[in-house]
Amino acid sequence: MILIDPANGWPDISEHPWPLGFINLETWREPAAMGVAPFPLIGLGASTHPSAAWVDAVVEPPVSAEALISQVNANPNAATVAVQVLRALEGVAVEQALTLESLAYGMLQGSAEHGAWLAERTASPSPPGRVLMTREDAVLRITLDRPWARNAIDRTMRDELFQAFTVAASDQDIQRVELRSIGPAFSVGGDLDEFGVTRDPATAHRIRSLTLPARPLSRRAEIVHVHIQGACVGAGLEIAAFAGRITASPKAWFQLPELAMSLIPGAGGCVSIARRIGRQRTALLLLSGRRINAATALDWGLIDAIEDRPPIDPGGADPHLS
Repeated sequence: MILIDPANGWPDISEHPWPLGFINLETWREPAAMGVAPFPLIGLGASTHPSAAWVDAVVEPPVSAEALISQVNANPNAATVAVQVLRALEGVAVEQALTLESLAYGMLQGSAEHGAWLAERTASPSPPGRVLMTREDAVLRITLDRPWARNAIDRTMRDELFQAFTVAASDQDIQRVELRSIGPAFSVGGDLDEFGVTRDPATAHRIRSLTLPARPLSRRAEIVHVHIQGACVGAGLEIAAFAGRITASPKAWFQLPELAMSLIPGAGGCVSIARRIGRQRTALLLLSGRRINAATALDWGLIDAIEDRPPIDPGGADPHLS
């Protein structure tokens, strides 16, 4: 890493390929003159400082500079792509932003960094999950049902979520959508045992273009209510963040672990999370891989309230949903 002196401009990255840079916001007087950093640029100082808008993230608890250095040094190419995508998506319409995210994600799927991560994994498949969908008058209830795998979202669940959100997007009689899950975890994200099944990035991008649940979800996101208990990780968080209202249990926690896989969020999170908490805090979560608790999530605006709700009846009927 390097501490950048604004008076000297960017370092020569052809000679010194710095994976990230830090800058003291208190001494950075003319950020607009610096252009766009060719690597993640991290601010040191107050997140409320006027110059904070020009950096990719500002160090704040529970994330440390050391955590950022460790993660980014291990996956420098993915880290650069992550901040470049977040910069590029600001102000872009949701559908187009999802396409751009998918293109960048597909490129990283073909990278040597991600290939090395895949090579170190040993698959241990578990039974597939399902998505329960019930309708009561104007309310559509959608439930993730794979508690034995902590509701890791496999291909079957992805396709069923796409279908469920398509129903919600196309049926104007539906005025409320409630998304929850069975078991102690809301979702630990995409099923890691399915990573690498489709190795061709172009084919994987086409599949996401046709089946990404975020696309129909985003069309009527304002009517979607999500309650989170336990772990809310990766794709689970990316999907939930689109919702018009998110509540979480006091012990819920949130994480974006994709960088450790040399990837970026690919289920819509570069769009949904950034539009809830801003580009800088999204980058902070992604570049560090750190967990945040429900209190921090509430403070950042990632969730709207902390509520301790009873678990869903595994049989599918939950009288407490309202």
